[in-house]
Formats: sequence, C-alpha cells, structure tokens
Amino acid sequence: MLRVIVLSDTHIRKGGSRRLPDAVYRALEGADVVLHAGDLVSDVVLDDLAGFAPVKAVLGNNDVGLEEVLPVELSVDLDGVGVAMVHDSGARTGRAARMYRRFPEADVVVFGHSHIPWNEQGVDGQLLFNPGSPTERRRQPRRTFGVLELEKGVVKRASIVPL
Repeated sequence: MLRVIVLSDTHIRKGGSRRLPDAVYRALEGADVVLHAGDLVSDVVLDDLAGFAPVKAVLGNNDVGLEEVLPVELSVDLDGVGVAMVHDSGARTGRAARMYRRFPEADVVVFGHSHIPWNEQGVDGQLLFNPGSPTERRRQPRRTFGVLELEKGVVKRASIVPL
C-alpha cells in the first residue's frame, strides 16, 4: 500500500513564523510520497517535505520565484494510479467535465487554490481531490490536509483530515 500525503496552499514564507501543524508532520513520518498542489510560497516547504518522502509539486498563483522549479501541471503514476496535479481547477460549476477533458487518463486529479476540501467522484469515476489548506482555513470550519492510499492501480482510500 502506497501512502500519499496531499497538501496545498501552505503559504509558508522563508523566515516567517508559519509552519505546518504537528499533525501534518506526524502524518509525513509514514508517507511514501508527498504531493503539493501549489501555493507553497517558498522553496523552504519543498526542502522540509523532501526530508520525509519524495515530493511532487505544482506551481500555484502565489509561488513567485518558483516558476523555474515547479511545473504548472504534472501527471505521475503512483503504483498504477494515474495522478494529475494542477493548482487552480477553476469554478466549481463544470469542474468535473473540465478536469476530465484536461486530464482524460488520470484516475485522480489533485488541485488546490480554493482552500476548500474536495473529495468527490467526477466524470467516468475520476476522483477530484483538494486537500484544503493545513495553515489557512479561510471560510472553512477547519484547516485540513489529505491522505491517499493506493495499491496496484486502485485508490483504496481518499481522506480529508481535519486539524
């Protein structure tokens, strides 16, 4: 079983006081892979996460200076599960069809930007997954992150973890 910790919108600035919550660090200790769907804000987050597991990340709209480091979108195979990543999936209306058109081969589309956790099946069973934000809840009741458990081409579990 491949355990994937999914983050987005951490907004951690170099030299700032904001950090990931302890619960996220505990989850990272058991991670096989870390996905970050953008708005890291600085490369400090990438370095921190890489100390736990291999990291795959995409560029967010607040990732100024990381344009040469991070792609706008990314597709990876994780134990036979096709995972596509993009920061901004656009408006809720039409999202499922839009993501399916953009990433027709993906079993899972991971996105961020809104800080709104999202864990729903889209077109043709494609999982649309936004982990929310572990540092800025905005209008949500809790800060959150995500966990995917993958095995031999199957998403065994997709969870939004409240903090």
